[in-house]
Amino acid sequence: MNMRSYDEKGGIRMGLVSLLETVNVNTGERTVLAEFDYLIEAPNWTKDNNYLIYNSKGLIYKFDLATRESNPIETGYVNQNNNDHVLSPDNKRLAVSHHTKEDGQSRIYVLSLTGGQPVLVTPMAPSYLHGWSPDGAVLSYCAERKGEYNIYTIPEGGGMETQLTDTPGLDDGPEYSPDGRHIWFNSTRTGLMQIWRMNPDGSDQKQITFDESNNWFPHVSPDGNSIAYLAYRKGDVAPNDHPANKNVEIRLMGSDGGPSSTLVKLFGGQGTINVNSWSPDSRCLAFVSYQL
Repeated sequence: MNMRSYDEKGGIRMGLVSLLETVNVNTGERTVLAEFDYLIEAPNWTKDNNYLIYNSKGLIYKFDLATRESNPIETGYVNQNNNDHVLSPDNKRLAVSHHTKEDGQSRIYVLSLTGGQPVLVTPMAPSYLHGWSPDGAVLSYCAERKGEYNIYTIPEGGGMETQLTDTPGLDDGPEYSPDGRHIWFNSTRTGLMQIWRMNPDGSDQKQITFDESNNWFPHVSPDGNSIAYLAYRKGDVAPNDHPANKNVEIRLMGSDGGPSSTLVKLFGGQGTINVNSWSPDSRCLAFVSYQL
């Protein structure tokens, strides 16, 4: 979920520098790919290992890893996109969360990754996209309905949405594992924001992390072996908030849970790693850090 991923001035924050980076999960080596004097957020890594997809100023951009140049993807009237965007498993389509002109609330749309006419998937709002099932048939997202934020799924072409969680507290960040056996998510239901896992039908909801941090956005590596997530220090934020401009960590753990390790310490938070940004070989993560 992203309550506000861009501001009224088109995503420009005075004095902000965005660094598009990668980190090798085995060595910890960080590489700065590009520097922007405005807000960019949430890279997705394409399966062909050629591009990163990110959002900025309401638009979606394709960053060429070879030339290190960015070009916008044509998304038509869907031009107020936040940082909740996901690639289809075959990488032919792009699903985005766009704040509609009518009421300013986020709704999910699908279009070709090469650009084109967007198709509305979730008429109900707000809806914040986070996952796409491995078979390409279902989208998973966080949505507010009747004053409560829960996790839902919907056919990728639209239709009836299915509510998967109903426990008091914020549930967010639902993402499918590559084998389709689980949906990973984060929840405040036990106090702090922690990482959870459930079956795709919402059954067997199981807490995975139990530490003293507020943990957000679990991202499963393509090989299914590792989980990367964003951690805020306890006391820095309310458990149900994931603001920008905080000292945070990207942490790594095995897909069976267990102890986690700190991969990166950075200044960031909102926009850093909201969506899955694993490289196709599961060796690297892309992320955005910030400087003021």
